[in-house]
Amino acid sequence: MTKDYNRLRSWIQQRHVTVPHLFFQLYKELNIADDEAVMIMHLLSYFEEGVEFPTPQDLATRTHFQPNDISLKMQRLMQKGFLEITQGIDANDKIFEKYSLFPLWECMLQLLEKKEQMHADLTVKNEEGEIYSLFEQEFGRLLSPMELETISMWLDKDGHTPAVIKAALKEAVVASKVSLRYIDRILFEWKKKNITSIQQIEKHAEQFRSRSIQPVQTQPAAVSNEIFYNWLDERE
Repeated sequence: MTKDYNRLRSWIQQRHVTVPHLFFQLYKELNIADDEAVMIMHLLSYFEEGVEFPTPQDLATRTHFQPNDISLKMQRLMQKGFLEITQGIDANDKIFEKYSLFPLWECMLQLLEKKEQMHADLTVKNEEGEIYSLFEQEFGRLLSPMELETISMWLDKDGHTPAVIKAALKEAVVASKVSLRYIDRILFEWKKKNITSIQQIEKHAEQFRSRSIQPVQTQPAAVSNEIFYNWLDERE
């Protein structure tokens, strides 16, 4: 998170980020009032002009607010954690005060990350729901409570992703061994080999087939080059 904040600070300082559009999208969710949003936009305008510490009187010349009202709004923004007063050093090595909206950008970043996480969680939840339907489709019947519990344990206790479980089911279907016991062994072997992604599964399958296919002259004519690994053979 600190790395993201530092990168965001650098982008903003170098004018590589256009903030207002994103701000307009999010300020309501951040519980920023409309009059406070107006103050923020005027601060940004002053910043663009090189004025980093506009006075309430300066801001009053561009708004319908009185200086006293502006002081209260600025104080409220600081209390909410969206605005801060920091120090800078000018060309003559003199310390001066300036406003900073970086706390606001931090809050916006946190909100965006929260929204992205919620979207990711919803996607995973939908994918998990599809898993049960996919198993019922391949089994040609409704799953029993025990079967539902087994799949749930794969997801929650064993930490397998829906994509990996789908891949294990596909391998069982291709091998004509559609059973939870066989699929459980596949998942067990993958986890033991630290196989956690579709890319690793494909690489493992390719390595197995390359080791298993014999030279053409040693194969009977009727034998297919398509080789499937029986995951149960190792322990039975």
